[in-house]
Amino acid sequence: MRKEKFVKIYCLSLLAPFLLMVFPLFALGNRETPFIIGLPFSVFWVIFWIIITFIIVLLLYRIDPDKDEEGVK
Repeated sequence: MRKEKFVKIYCLSLLAPFLLMVFPLFALGNRETPFIIGLPFSVFWVIFWIIITFIIVLLLYRIDPDKDEEGVK
């Protein structure tokens, strides 16, 4: 995979969770009920997207074309 394509995939895949945690898209999950795992839904919404973002970063690290290259000498 080319580096330019990887950078585009990286930026777009992290933009979606970011937008779902900020206004106005946060309004989709901005409710007090129902309670999930003892948390109000709005708190669960934010924690859920933080975990999803972490998983996306892990997957992107695995396919990073530059991760196996050595430093510039």
